[in-house]
Amino acid sequence: MKSAKRQFDPQAFLAKVGTGKTISKYRKGRIIFAQGEEADQIFYIQSGKVKVTVVSEQGKEAVVGILEAAQFFGEGCLNGQVVRVGTAKAMEECLITSITRKAMLATLRKEPRFSELFVTYLVTRSNRVEEDLIDQLFNSSEKRLARLLLLLANFGKNGTPTPIDASINQATLAEMIGTTRSRTSFFLNKFRKLGLISYNGKIEVHRSLLNAVLYEKPQLERDEKPTE
Repeated sequence: MKSAKRQFDPQAFLAKVGTGKTISKYRKGRIIFAQGEEADQIFYIQSGKVKVTVVSEQGKEAVVGILEAAQFFGEGCLNGQVVRVGTAKAMEECLITSITRKAMLATLRKEPRFSELFVTYLVTRSNRVEEDLIDQLFNSSEKRLARLLLLLANFGKNGTPTPIDASINQATLAEMIGTTRSRTSFFLNKFRKLGLISYNGKIEVHRSLLNAVLYEKPQLERDEKPTE
């Protein structure tokens, strides 16, 4: 009798050390890779959160992503990226799988189930980037903050929304939506007073914020300026 064909499990593959593949723990605040370093590995988050930032030639830093478990990052090296265009740093203790470019390409060619997993991630990431661009072009900073809070709290996923970690502070939120810390603080206080969020160290997002965004309620005013 012929033996049954081996079933490839993408999650098991990512969770185990193997050829061209290592697993490392990163303590909070540790840099996983820095802007300008050689790009020759792809990373997969088993647990924890990672912040990706970019620094301009003028020295201005911007947060371009907050990544969580089951997400890849550093995949630009698969498409000819020679050096890192940003810096990835652990926001909390992380367990991360790193895969060499060579091993990643070999697995993508050999294992259709892994290719499907990775393509799904890329499509989801592309959609998120497109939505972020539309958000920046057409929405006020207040609505951009509301949308970001909903995303960070995992609204729309199974289960109840999760509190937003205290490490994602007002300065980080401001960088992610392209506004000042003072405006971000003003909007957070406004959301709290309206009962859209609870804010006590960690931010807890209420469903009323989702309703305010979806149904264009006048609670979110376009381009409202904070009073000094």
